[in-house]
Amino acid sequence: MTGGEQASGQDQREMLTMLTARVRDAILRKPHFVDADTDLVTLCGELAARGIADALVRDGDWLGIFTTTNLVQAVLRDTPPAALKVREFTKFTPWSVGIEDDLYDAMMLMLRHRIHRVLVRDGDQVVAILSQLDLMGFLANQTHLISAEIARAASPAELARPAAQVEVLIRVLHEDGVRIEVIAGLVGRLNRQIFRRLWQMLAPQVLRDNSCLIVMGSEGRSEQIIRTDQDNALILRDDFSFDGLDRVTQAFTDALISFGYPPCPGGIMLSRPLWCQSVQSFGDTLRDWIHGGDPEGPMNLAIFLDAAAVAGDESLLSAVQDRLRRMLTGSDSFYASFAAAIRQFDSGGEGGWWRRMPGLRGREAAEIDLKKLGIFPVVHGARALALEYGVAAPGTRARLQALADAGRIDGGLARDLADALHCMMGLKLDSNLAQITRGQPPDNSIRPTELGRLDRQALRDSLNIVRDFKQWLGQHYHLDLL
Repeated sequence: MTGGEQASGQDQREMLTMLTARVRDAILRKPHFVDADTDLVTLCGELAARGIADALVRDGDWLGIFTTTNLVQAVLRDTPPAALKVREFTKFTPWSVGIEDDLYDAMMLMLRHRIHRVLVRDGDQVVAILSQLDLMGFLANQTHLISAEIARAASPAELARPAAQVEVLIRVLHEDGVRIEVIAGLVGRLNRQIFRRLWQMLAPQVLRDNSCLIVMGSEGRSEQIIRTDQDNALILRDDFSFDGLDRVTQAFTDALISFGYPPCPGGIMLSRPLWCQSVQSFGDTLRDWIHGGDPEGPMNLAIFLDAAAVAGDESLLSAVQDRLRRMLTGSDSFYASFAAAIRQFDSGGEGGWWRRMPGLRGREAAEIDLKKLGIFPVVHGARALALEYGVAAPGTRARLQALADAGRIDGGLARDLADALHCMMGLKLDSNLAQITRGQPPDNSIRPTELGRLDRQALRDSLNIVRDFKQWLGQHYHLDLL
């Protein structure tokens, strides 16, 4: 095969997505066949020699599957394993899929029937075994496939396709039990690649060289999974001007909206003048947010503190951040007032509704805002402490770990907070995916009575951790004196 043919084959494989991939596109493993009369000791020796955990068992016209899980049944027998035949522990009605079937359907078959592997048939012949591990290996590579399609996109219209595939990937990974923080990290990286590629398409080179495109808020922390809004901005080099800047920034915002990224209700988008400024002007705005009387100032500052560079000259963002640090040197009173935002959504005091979970009654059982009551206090509390102690990490988990490593917060509390955050993010994602399925826009609401018993208990435990953290922050910043 020539180099060109190899490249062509790679291109074809990279174009695969979860929507179009077939079973044959996954890495399939040829099965190991054994006779049903084989004894267990011999079979286990063959499996060990091949480094596999299953075999297909032939018994006349019957074909079954044996896995090392079946050995549990054998161990409970009084008969020595060498005297036991494999047919006694074989399932002769295994599930199977066709080699041309959709890979997504194969995954759903495993999930629906709680099985770990299926047979792959080509016509009447069994040609392979597809396991959950094989499937996860393929799905993990989907980020690369989507990333490759992002890089190939030559227009915003072409970029819309991989942008749409991100939500499919989220659903697939979540249904297969991938940890919420892993999904968030993967989605965050893909979103930034989309933003970067779109900016490259819309902004001329001179504008890209003299600006820094940033994302902020949950997107900047890589903690936004389902698209809920846009939090982005553009920092321009001092004394740089570009004719038609408004046209470019509006096109960027409009394109993201067409991709399914909703506009920010608070207008935190680079198409708004407040979020498209020079280094000097951004610094002046930060000073007003800190010392001025704008009621939106503290929240705008909080969103900016999570900023991460996506494209352009990152030193421009660093310059604004350096000025911010200089402005806050020795500002103990500001740190306290900034941290006080954790109480803005308080309802019912410390004996709040979560003490009565499960078994809620009345309006408290109907619906809660999980972000306001649970996620925001953890995120903002960690953000306030990171600001006070000069922790540069943008993600909540990384901030908590850095604070614990520096002795600023108890290590056990930091771990509990990270676990609680991930639990609540997972519950929110469950709710968002259900809302999307029903044709509703995703939001932060969750109905405790619709949760299973274990999820209700996990939510209660998480909110108790949040409550303890808020109490600790209240003592740390003397919030009762404000």
